[in-house]
Amino acid sequence: MNNLIGIIAGDPESINSEIIAKAWKKRKSFKKLNILIIGNYDLIKKQLKKIKINVELQKIDNFNKVSFKKKLNIYDIPLKFKKPFRFSAKNKYTYIINSLNCGIELANKKKIMGLINCPINKKEIFGEKPFGITEYMAKKNKRLGDEVMLIYNKKLSVSPITTHIKLKKVPKNISSLKIIKKIITINKFFKKRFKFKPKFGVLGLNPHNDEFRNDSEEKKIIIPAIKRLKSKNIFLDGPISTDTAFLDFKKKKINVIIGMYHDQVLSPFKTIFRFDAVNITLGIPFLRISPDHGTGREIIGKNIANPNSLIECIKFFKN
Repeated sequence: MNNLIGIIAGDPESINSEIIAKAWKKRKSFKKLNILIIGNYDLIKKQLKKIKINVELQKIDNFNKVSFKKKLNIYDIPLKFKKPFRFSAKNKYTYIINSLNCGIELANKKKIMGLINCPINKKEIFGEKPFGITEYMAKKNKRLGDEVMLIYNKKLSVSPITTHIKLKKVPKNISSLKIIKKIITINKFFKKRFKFKPKFGVLGLNPHNDEFRNDSEEKKIIIPAIKRLKSKNIFLDGPISTDTAFLDFKKKKINVIIGMYHDQVLSPFKTIFRFDAVNITLGIPFLRISPDHGTGREIIGKNIANPNSLIECIKFFKN
């Protein structure tokens, strides 16, 4: 269906049911788009009842003769254990993975136009592996290594070359080829989606770019990548020193800042834009987006969660 978005309910111990219901109540803001929740019907119903959010739900197992306008439809993912709302690590993993796999299958079969996944606790699901949903989606689609994490806001976007790995492993996990591939992917996405070529600001890895010493990653890896990309008519500045990059991006008319590791770009970005952004996975066969916040476990049941990031995810499909 060309106007149906799948929303994976995500972590069962989270604010996800709350933000889904609140987003549904504001469905006029996403007009012709419809949403399908992929998760457990009974769980979502109980969670909404507990916080007294009244939404009419409908359980479905196929797409025939289903109205997507009057009721919030839930593509039911069964819970395969006797105590359905007491999640052990094992049965939480099973539930979330089954939900993700179902969403991926529906997207690849063109039953939905793309996926939004609500937040999960990555450590509980993937343990000590340097893995998140970005990497999981890529692996399931046999695109591991091609995936790109893009945190998007109209004023500025950011993308880390490495994602969910320990800081001490970053230097060995960046390469000129990796930088080139990821920037080309983002450049193509902007040209196709927004009809313009973005300007990139590429950060160095070290403080003050390690003064461009011969043994620095800037000299050995980042500068050769920038030269190669410029030869392909991609607009770039860099290597830019991280300590001023987020002060100067407007003056330099930079659309996308590329960092070498996760927090190098996400920490300053969230300081500026808070949660006014969406997390997009590029390099897989369909559009996948997620809200730019966590599970909100500390505010579960308080009915104070803000659904704006999820709403922005849904509205992004209109672009």
